[in-house]
Amino acid sequence: MKKKPFLQSYYFYGLSIAIAVGLIIMSIWGDVKTTSKVDWLDVISEGGMVVLALFWLALLLRSRPAGRVTQLLALGLCAIVFSWSMDVADEFIRMPSPLIWQNWLESLPIPLALLLLSIGIYQWHQEEIAISAQMVKRERYFREHRLFDKLIPVGGAAYLKKQLKLSLTESKKLQQPLALIAIDLDNFNMINRLYGPDESDHILQLICQLLVLNLRDEDLICRLAGDRFVVLLHNTPEHEAQQMSIDLQNAVASFAYRTRQYHQRVYISATVVTTMARTDDSESLMKRLNLEINKTRQQPSNAI
Repeated sequence: MKKKPFLQSYYFYGLSIAIAVGLIIMSIWGDVKTTSKVDWLDVISEGGMVVLALFWLALLLRSRPAGRVTQLLALGLCAIVFSWSMDVADEFIRMPSPLIWQNWLESLPIPLALLLLSIGIYQWHQEEIAISAQMVKRERYFREHRLFDKLIPVGGAAYLKKQLKLSLTESKKLQQPLALIAIDLDNFNMINRLYGPDESDHILQLICQLLVLNLRDEDLICRLAGDRFVVLLHNTPEHEAQQMSIDLQNAVASFAYRTRQYHQRVYISATVVTTMARTDDSESLMKRLNLEINKTRQQPSNAI
């Protein structure tokens, strides 16, 4: 967000320079009209269009993050402002009729602007589709799973136990594989001691959102206890569950977070294990999952 004033000045300074160069060229080759020869109605209408286009450009740069889509839209609007500014200048400067480049100066930026805007709007559309898909996924998740944890809006241990019983019954009936993934954050107690409970709670909420966005629509994630999450995967073979566990572990490891008060970088890793439902009931399956994650945490490769 701190880069937005620089981003705005970058486009406005460049646009101002381009308009100034255009005006200098027109003033060298043309003659200034007398006041009586100026069509003030055209000046007002065309000048108003320039002001509106500048207003659109300012809104765009203030409301959108920097990126390819913003750049395309901003460049398209800059080209429109430049072309309309030359139209306004044409009301004050009489140009010799044989000059072909004058028409290019006024008209050529418009098709270029429309091309840039069309590409930018199309990519904006694709961006909104991706965002909407994620929002629909999260909304569906929150609507379907109402027994939330007190801190994080996901199911708690009691809800996990209830859903696990139903899932085991369904998987046996349909003869479909059922997998569980446990994600246990490493050394999270140290983060709590160093930065305080408010900061650690905020980190837990963000990591939970990160995990939700890396899951499928039908997957269920619950907070088992403290800094341990469990994901329930329906109709998922073991090799696919193993790959998903690796993806979730990498997502946590790549989580870039800085504390809100001191802006210190916090490095977070997770121990992740996968367990397939066999002939277990819900209690024995959860017991086996906890034993496996505790065993994995004790291995030297997971020591920090």
